[in-house]
Amino acid sequence: MDGGRTAGHGTDRPATVWDHVLRVVSLGTVVVLLLVAFNASVSRDVAVRPAEERGESGALPLSDVLDGTGVSQDGTVGSADLDGAGNSLSARTLAAAGWRPGQELVLLDTPLELPAYGPGRPDHVTADGQSVALSAAPARWDSLTFLATGTRTDGTGADVRGEGRVVYADGTTQDFPLSVPDWAAGPAGDAALSLPYANSATGFGQGAIGSVRLYARSVPLDQGREVDHVVLPTVADDDASLHVFSLGGRPATQAWTGTWARAVSGYASVGPWEDQTLRMTVRTTTGGHKARLRFDNTFAARPVTLGAVSVSLRGQGAATHGAAVPLTFDGAPGAVIPAGGRLVTDPVDLLLPPQTELLVSVHLPERVTAAPIHYASVDTNYTSVPGSGDQTLDRTGEPFTGLVEQWPFLTGVEVTDGPGAVVTYGDSITDGLRSTRDGHARWPDVLSARLHRSQDLPNLGVLNLGVAGNRITSDGYPGEGVSTYASGVSMLHRAQRDVFAQNGVEALVVFAGINDLRWGATPDVVVAGLGRLALTAEEHGVRVFVATLAPCAGGSRCTPEVEEARQRVNAHLRSEASDPESVFTGVWDFDAVLRDPALPERLRPEFDSGDHLHPNDAGLRAVAESVDLYELVGG
Repeated sequence: MDGGRTAGHGTDRPATVWDHVLRVVSLGTVVVLLLVAFNASVSRDVAVRPAEERGESGALPLSDVLDGTGVSQDGTVGSADLDGAGNSLSARTLAAAGWRPGQELVLLDTPLELPAYGPGRPDHVTADGQSVALSAAPARWDSLTFLATGTRTDGTGADVRGEGRVVYADGTTQDFPLSVPDWAAGPAGDAALSLPYANSATGFGQGAIGSVRLYARSVPLDQGREVDHVVLPTVADDDASLHVFSLGGRPATQAWTGTWARAVSGYASVGPWEDQTLRMTVRTTTGGHKARLRFDNTFAARPVTLGAVSVSLRGQGAATHGAAVPLTFDGAPGAVIPAGGRLVTDPVDLLLPPQTELLVSVHLPERVTAAPIHYASVDTNYTSVPGSGDQTLDRTGEPFTGLVEQWPFLTGVEVTDGPGAVVTYGDSITDGLRSTRDGHARWPDVLSARLHRSQDLPNLGVLNLGVAGNRITSDGYPGEGVSTYASGVSMLHRAQRDVFAQNGVEALVVFAGINDLRWGATPDVVVAGLGRLALTAEEHGVRVFVATLAPCAGGSRCTPEVEEARQRVNAHLRSEASDPESVFTGVWDFDAVLRDPALPERLRPEFDSGDHLHPNDAGLRAVAESVDLYELVGG
């Protein structure tokens, strides 16, 4: 047993990293994954039933089963009705967000085609058991993604829930529940797109309906089977309707593995940036021979234009080591990210060794006053001055005279041929707040370095999806609008986007909950939230480890009541370590690593950064060194 780690147990665990490395052998194995609904997510029924033949199912493309008009032009009263009361989505606000009829956009890493909406055209289907074919022939997918929203006639604002079915080509089926929030009452933090108003039966404007939302929902599939068609959910509640605007499959590919990632923690005022270039620093964890980058416009109300993008090895400061490599989007040098959407660059042949610093440069040709950001960068990023133009291929670093304290837009770097990845999921301790700037001293950084030095273990990608100030069960940033709060939406709200839409993820480490307790949540709420994350991870085929909460006596809001609650949470987690039915693959005792033996309610003095809440570099290293690498990779 390493350091403060407590061994964990579980039953019927998903595939390990070794299975991923030897996937040629494991492809013949049929793995039935479960998905349990959490926070308007979906789950699976593992029952296997005979499937209908496609010819008998009557499955049609989604565009052929659209039966309702829910998008209207402003001021055209009565031309559309989404909720049964004459109210509808505004085509004007959709256009302002960069969403246009027939457009393809990427949500939850899934390409989706928007309906070709317009006056008199149906743009959605009210789900009621219709059979929908995703492709002309059966195909394998990692997951389904629904673009949908719910409406109700009873005024409760409750989620809309239905039961659907996936029909595989091999003669089996998989039932799944789908839960979608109400378009007007649902949380913004969980939405794919928030719109400032809806058109009403009597007019339009924010005073009529208020903000409304569309949601993306994922249903994991068995990658070993080809999907023939999908039976849309039926909703038993007569007061509720589930409206599907698009449905797509996330490609079942193991080609890409994350080597660096950050979560969007808020939507904040920036710059303004105009006709200038940002140059951001990232560090690889695993290596590969091809690379691609991900950019997200999460929480945004407007699209953003990327004029040009490049990647290079880092020299000194903002200077490159060698030439910068220009990247493209479907062959073009730039592209537009719709509000809420994602762009992925075309793959480029580029050898990226592990533990290597890169510079990612982005030219912003148009004025940007607000952007999705990761707030606590800890690494130094750069900008040229406004009006300096495209400097993405500059090698000297001389144009980059300004500093940027966040990571805007950039959310991931992926490589081919990686052995898989682990997501570290947590708050400011995982994010590395108060660690040495540019020192790569966060505990996930140290964990990655340990894997790299290991001679007999795969060098996993380590993806740091921590967010400073983050909580498991409640939002810090509200999920819409420009805000000074950048502590993220809740870990439950962001898990589908930040964890399960990552490529190559084999394991998840959750180290969080102290902020929930510091802001008044009960131990039972924290334990329940951790359990929901664990179940969802397991049902996505991801092994999940949980860590006990570190002490914080003397820190802000760390009252005796918070300490008592922390002890209750930790006692429960330690009991999970010896429970053969535990939802956790393992329980790691980070509390035991960090606490002062003389006063266990506080950090060891040599591990205290000075605020009594965040460990310093030595404490973060101790956390990383306590992890049993063999347990982590599944050996």
